[in-house]
Amino acid sequence: MTEFDIVDAAAIRDGRATDAYFDRTTAALERAGRDPHVVAEVTADQFPDGEFELFAGLKDAVALLADRDVDVHAIPEGRLFDGGPVMRIEGPYLSFARLETSLLGFLSHASAMATAALDCRVAAPDSQLLSFGARHVHPSMTAAVERSALLAGFDGFSHVAAGDLIGREASGTMPHALAICFGRGNQEAAWRAFDEAADPDTPRIALCDTYTDEVDETLRAVETLGDRLDGIRLDTTGSRRGDFEHIVREVQWELDARGHDDVDVYVSGGLGPADLRELREYVDGFGVGGHVSNADPVDFALDLVAVDGEPAAKRGKLSGAKQAYRTADGGHAVGLADREGPADAEPLLEPVIRDGEIVNGETFDLDKAAERALADAERVDYGSA
Repeated sequence: MTEFDIVDAAAIRDGRATDAYFDRTTAALERAGRDPHVVAEVTADQFPDGEFELFAGLKDAVALLADRDVDVHAIPEGRLFDGGPVMRIEGPYLSFARLETSLLGFLSHASAMATAALDCRVAAPDSQLLSFGARHVHPSMTAAVERSALLAGFDGFSHVAAGDLIGREASGTMPHALAICFGRGNQEAAWRAFDEAADPDTPRIALCDTYTDEVDETLRAVETLGDRLDGIRLDTTGSRRGDFEHIVREVQWELDARGHDDVDVYVSGGLGPADLRELREYVDGFGVGGHVSNADPVDFALDLVAVDGEPAAKRGKLSGAKQAYRTADGGHAVGLADREGPADAEPLLEPVIRDGEIVNGETFDLDKAAERALADAERVDYGSA
């Protein structure tokens, strides 16, 4: 028993974090003395359908498959896909059979969150975006949430321990609880306490909707902190929000009327792409939470497509090792890996692991993945509808 309901890294690495039938399968094959050389592919859709999703989770998948008797090809993190394989694994089946459950979990959840984050990024391409979704998931998932958001082009995130794992510093200023601890009517004391305690390089962003009207608290925060105030945040609950666009525009107007147009305005609280499109003209940045962290996992499956050199597949799946392509017009195509691809098309699956050794770390480098995501989104006109 562990203190928390967390499956540890050793169980994942050792294949204990698996579905029971893979234990039964392993036992059956070992008893029969059979361990065929197979090709397995991870796919969500067999054929391209135009519904693009953003590939993520490869870093963890590679860590799981490294040092095993396998070769792995994969689409680099940050590429968009809409059909065909995102990963191909070749090797003795028993070398990775019990890893399927964890492998699909790594890819399915991260790709879903990255796709949802990309929806937000293209909805507000010039705004600062911060990931606030860690509180919606199990603590063991927080680094995956924040990394997926960064991969899709977010500018920052809130979770401290996730930052430790990712190697990035978390962002954040104050919650409503800080103002409430000082009591109604004492918001100024809360803002001053924050200003006095925060590190010098922490932006002074005052939360301005705890007790009174957003304009009232904003102007009081300006009077309290003066030139030290970098911005204000509105996190008004839906039950009191009313016309949020009008509220934001009114705040901006009153700041400008008093010569404080250099004070940035940030908003948060249950926002999604539609809200970002509506408000992006009037605010400087957004905190986005549940839209990213609560994204439904991509329905990836892992299927055997060749056994001992012969094409093989279950009913409804396509046999044979395949390659996916980005065509010159920004489309997606799928073909057999040993055949010529479409003219002027770019093959997407690249070697990642050869004989158990990682051969291309750039395929899951976070900064490069974020660059790929934005470039691919532009190339396929992602989110234009």
